Amino acid sequence: MNRSTMQRRFTNRWSVLISFTILAGVSQMLWLNFAPLISMLEARYQVTEADINWLLIVFPLIYVLLSIHAGILIDRRGYRYGIGLGGIIMTVFACVRILDFDYSFLLIGQIGIAIGQPYVINGISKLVVDWFGEKQQGAATGIGTVGMFVGMALALAGTPILADSIGLQWTMVVFAAITALSTCLYLLVAYPNPSNQQTSQTVSNVSWRDYVPLLRNRQLLLTSTIALLALGFFNGLTSWLEPILKPNGIDAENAGLIGGMLILGGIVGACIIPGISDKLGTIKPFLWVSCLLGVGFVYLLCTLQDFTILLIISGLLGFVFLPGYALLLSYTEKLAGEKHAGEATGLMMLTGNLGGVLVILAMQLVKGESDTWINAVYLMLILLLACVILSLNIREGSRKEQPPSSHTLKQ
Repeated sequence: MNRSTMQRRFTNRWSVLISFTILAGVSQMLWLNFAPLISMLEARYQVTEADINWLLIVFPLIYVLLSIHAGILIDRRGYRYGIGLGGIIMTVFACVRILDFDYSFLLIGQIGIAIGQPYVINGISKLVVDWFGEKQQGAATGIGTVGMFVGMALALAGTPILADSIGLQWTMVVFAAITALSTCLYLLVAYPNPSNQQTSQTVSNVSWRDYVPLLRNRQLLLTSTIALLALGFFNGLTSWLEPILKPNGIDAENAGLIGGMLILGGIVGACIIPGISDKLGTIKPFLWVSCLLGVGFVYLLCTLQDFTILLIISGLLGFVFLPGYALLLSYTEKLAGEKHAGEATGLMMLTGNLGGVLVILAMQLVKGESDTWINAVYLMLILLLACVILSLNIREGSRKEQPPSSHTLKQ
């Protein structure tokens, strides 16, 4: 079967988007599948909690280092090449983790997977632009982000069950097999849109000098700043949720359920809100309202004690706040245009992951020797209020059909 026959048989906008969504979800699953096993891994390998935390921290750190390069590669070689390369790298290093007789193999595997992840995630904007019209792009991006949320939820809920029932090594075998299958599925169906001639014409013309104007785009820098604060807040909340809730009488198991409800609410919101945004043709009010409502929900989540009420608040927080990720990606694509979509997404994801590292460390720092995390909660509220103010400065206009030049990027 030649390439053109395969494209006609398997490739359409939904098969391409679904195959990406699955692979993106797997990348998040591989990132977080050690989070619920920290105590078990400490005892198994006789290492400290700080050592185990490296299995998680390497992802945002490496994302900061490679995000821009991933965007450049995707803009130059196309999203099929970039995302496929990321999937192959993740598959290889997911197999390394099967050698679980020493902690170092798990860390090497996580580092390798973290290297592949930016090449997968940063391809979403260019893929969506290639296959979907302007009015469907927000919803399509939302579907892609849903896959990431599902991957997070499966990692947190499914990994302990698998590890208890079949052991850690066979659990790593299962994750490696899932990674390999999802990569093969993507490579089987994800070809560029044959009716979109602009994609093939622009990819080969990308050069390093084309990216300099992106750094002078004030709206793109504003969006990246919002991403730094908002994603930093989200990473800080999910990382420290259990100790934040502990003084309020919430044990680790219930804290995990509350965190799962946060992600579940985000999945529902990402399926609904970006589509409404597309129909109304606006992003700004949704970003503004999501951050503003987030201020109230976060304060209640971190101070109340009733488990049932906390579940409801957590779900509402996820519903209103997490769809903002898809909206930021969609707005970034509109700012940069199709030619620079991968690079612009890389810039936004770089700042977002940098925010994750900084906020996680800052929350622990401001908490200090206190018995509660209330100072860290105040820090999160400040970050969200800053996002509210910054989102008021977003300027929306008609989308340019042609890739922006150095002149048009100076907004």
